Amino acid sequence: MKKVVILIVVAAFLLMSCSTHVHTIGKGPQTGKTETAKQWYILFGLVPLTDVDTAAMAGGAADYEIMTQQAPIDIVISMVLGLTTISSRSVTVKT
Repeated sequence: MKKVVILIVVAAFLLMSCSTHVHTIGKGPQTGKTETAKQWYILFGLVPLTDVDTAAMAGGAADYEIMTQQAPIDIVISMVLGLTTISSRSVTVKT
């Protein structure tokens, strides 16, 4: 029985993926500057707790890239805070 539980836990970790969404605005990043922020949610991602302003993070640039992802650190945060239904996503803006 113990081996089955361990196998299920290992399979769950192997099957988890880091979901990433990339949006290119204009011609995409031109300067190579990067700014990162955390977006926090409650109720398993249904209700946002914070609002990340990607336009402000871009600093008025016309060409930039927005990447939102469930990074490995976000998975760890979700595992720790999962019982309280709090989760996070990383938002990165490259100008």
